[in-house]
Amino acid sequence: MSALLEVKDLEKRFETGGLFRGPQATVHAVNGVSFDLAPGETLGLVGESGSGKSTVGRVILRLTPASAGSVQFGGADVFALSGGELRAVRRRMQIVFQDPYSSLDPRMRAGSAVAEGLEIHRLLPAGEIPGRVSELFQEVGLDPSFAAKFPHECSGGQRQRIGIARALAVDPSFLVCDEPVSALDVSVQAQVLNLLADLQRRRGIAFLFIAHDLAVVRQLAHRIAVMYFGRIVELAPTETVIRSPLHPYTQALLSAVPEPDPSRQRTRIVLKGEPPKPTAPPQGCPFATRCFHPMKNARCITELPPLRRLGESQVACHYAEFPAVPLATSLLATP
Repeated sequence: MSALLEVKDLEKRFETGGLFRGPQATVHAVNGVSFDLAPGETLGLVGESGSGKSTVGRVILRLTPASAGSVQFGGADVFALSGGELRAVRRRMQIVFQDPYSSLDPRMRAGSAVAEGLEIHRLLPAGEIPGRVSELFQEVGLDPSFAAKFPHECSGGQRQRIGIARALAVDPSFLVCDEPVSALDVSVQAQVLNLLADLQRRRGIAFLFIAHDLAVVRQLAHRIAVMYFGRIVELAPTETVIRSPLHPYTQALLSAVPEPDPSRQRTRIVLKGEPPKPTAPPQGCPFATRCFHPMKNARCITELPPLRRLGESQVACHYAEFPAVPLATSLLATP
């Protein structure tokens, strides 16, 4: 199947400081990220805070300008588009934000927020828009009466459903989900994840699902990309990442997943050392200062490991081996 989205060598740098804000410096937020996404597929993008996950999603959608690299969507060069061509592509690429409250205009009723995309893109006659808004509310599990409510009159889960309805209004084929459940209660998280999975089955939407919780990502993603210091360090099918992680950072992330069964024993990998400064990227592997791999040596400090293929996985580690030793964790149990 041909790719719907192709991201190649994506980079994003931010300039900081200057004048009264201290010395000027360049923050390297995203460093050479590449991946593709097929129609109807979910790619989970995971990593700790500050790894560059959300920046990747925003740059793909051109909410933040790229410093280098390319994004192809449906055969079109997203970074080269402008005017009507860019608006047409943006209709097919939407986003669900992390904070369901700040992503909605507090002065705008929910129905108006969902209808806005229909009006901007002129998808329906004005008289048909209210009926379509009601259908969208029902599709995301809300009563159509919610159209008359303001965001502050809704719970966190209800606000996130409104945000999803707003994204669906223009009939997208690709959706960036930027930690869409991290601000919700656990029970509500499950409901929203089930909703997204159902929408994907019925609509065939491709998701870039950004999160830091591997247990959450596993429920939805077909593949997982693990980011560290602005780079993808491991990319593989979900079950391969969960059962046989190759990169030491991925192994550390999995060891931190909470264990609900007290009878199970698991060795927690506690990372020591400090990550490199984003204003001064290292010459070699960015994980070298925290790595616990027994073969770590001077090569890791001086030579940046490329993302190479091992079995079904791609891994950026000089000394990763395949097959990896499976982790003993209840996360491996089939849901």
